[in-house]
Amino acid sequence: MSPSKILFFLCLSFIAGIALESFIKIPQIFVWGFFILGVLLILSFIFLDKNKFVVLGFCLLFLALGILRFQISEFNIANDKLAKLNNNGLVVVLTGVISDEPDVRDTSQKLNVKIGSSTILVTTSRYPEYEYLDKINLTGKLEAPEVTDTFNYKNYLMKDGIYSVMGFPKIEALSHLAPRSLNEAGYGKVLFLKQKLAESISQISLPPHRFILEGIILGNNKNMTPVLRDQLSNTGLRFLTAISGVHVVIVSAILAGLLMFFGLRRNYAGLLSLFFVWLYIALTGFTASGIRAGIMGSIFIISGALGRQNTSSRIIVLAASIMLLQNPLLLIYDIGFQLSFMASLGIIYLKPLISYLMKFLFKGSMYELSDIISVTFTAQIFTLPLMIFNFGSIPLMSPVTNILILPVMPAILASGFLFSLVGIVSNLLGQILYIPCWILISYFLKVMEIFSAPWMSKTVTNVSWILLFAFYIAIGFFTWFFNKKHSQDFL
Repeated sequence: MSPSKILFFLCLSFIAGIALESFIKIPQIFVWGFFILGVLLILSFIFLDKNKFVVLGFCLLFLALGILRFQISEFNIANDKLAKLNNNGLVVVLTGVISDEPDVRDTSQKLNVKIGSSTILVTTSRYPEYEYLDKINLTGKLEAPEVTDTFNYKNYLMKDGIYSVMGFPKIEALSHLAPRSLNEAGYGKVLFLKQKLAESISQISLPPHRFILEGIILGNNKNMTPVLRDQLSNTGLRFLTAISGVHVVIVSAILAGLLMFFGLRRNYAGLLSLFFVWLYIALTGFTASGIRAGIMGSIFIISGALGRQNTSSRIIVLAASIMLLQNPLLLIYDIGFQLSFMASLGIIYLKPLISYLMKFLFKGSMYELSDIISVTFTAQIFTLPLMIFNFGSIPLMSPVTNILILPVMPAILASGFLFSLVGIVSNLLGQILYIPCWILISYFLKVMEIFSAPWMSKTVTNVSWILLFAFYIAIGFFTWFFNKKHSQDFL
């Protein structure tokens, strides 16, 4: 067994340990049992000379490590000093620093405030405005994030290290702190540029074009109207107006494909698309979800350049393991992490089959362009069960709308960045450069309008995780069977 294959199994074991502890609370005696059995299997090599027993032993050790990593995370949450003050009815006075970009809404704003080693989410009125690195005093009551039948806000915030919220406290602004590190200084400059881009977009474009542009370019979809949100959901295009792993993976794959279609070599196309991925993540503000999306998209591009399915999937699994080692809560609480992981695997394993079938439908240069359809279709297949499980709806026309929209996404991103950047300096020149982008966004909106009828989306309720698991077993078997049967045809 090769070293890379052994590492692959160890990473899978670690992920399995986190998954087990997430769904089934494993008693410590069983964890010790896995550990002892793993050590015994490793030591058996001395007497039996069986390499497989050694690998199995290490897999059991990594399984135990995954369980322990999740348990440590839960222990830290349970012992967070501020979280212990949740829902006790006492008014507390806290001093902290705004540690992220304020999330400004129409009538309110949300602030991530770092207090010692803890972070709380503060909801306050729209004005006065606050900035990153503002030092403030808070007087109010700490509450646990709300959990309802339709949404678990507690788990949503928990993955980002936030365990307490404070609603409309008394706030006293103390000072604006100077950056204490290169990271803080760089992040501050990125947020400044993002603010300028947002101002440029709002001055040059009008709704609904502005809302779509803010979502695609800046990852900000909070100002969208309910009608626009419904249209995006019904057409399966909502992921394009938020920073998500599946967004980055699909767009980067399409961008690399287009660059190769125009004659650029695979390696250069991958490097150039990698540059644009991180430029996009930077201009959207280096959010936690954006960074995770960027990492997964980068790993996908790098693994794609290697050109082999097994090597690519092992790199993806290794990247997922490293991310889960840092934050094990991502596995069950971060939908973006799940979708990007499944989209990457879908493109790696199912895309060769779809591309093979495309040979009979497209010829010559059109076959090269059909790569976009393959990327879209395979990512949709592998993420559809998760979308149904988490959001309870099936956008029936999603494959069609994605095929119509995704090919123009690189052009929308490029033209959108260009006019908004130029618009910071010259509003008139920005308006002139906005014309091609306006045409593309108008096309985007027209596709949504045509394919967003209520009957084009099917609502599904009470989907069991067992059914979700069965879906992926079926998809996995189908993919494995056809890859094995047609492996020579793909080469």
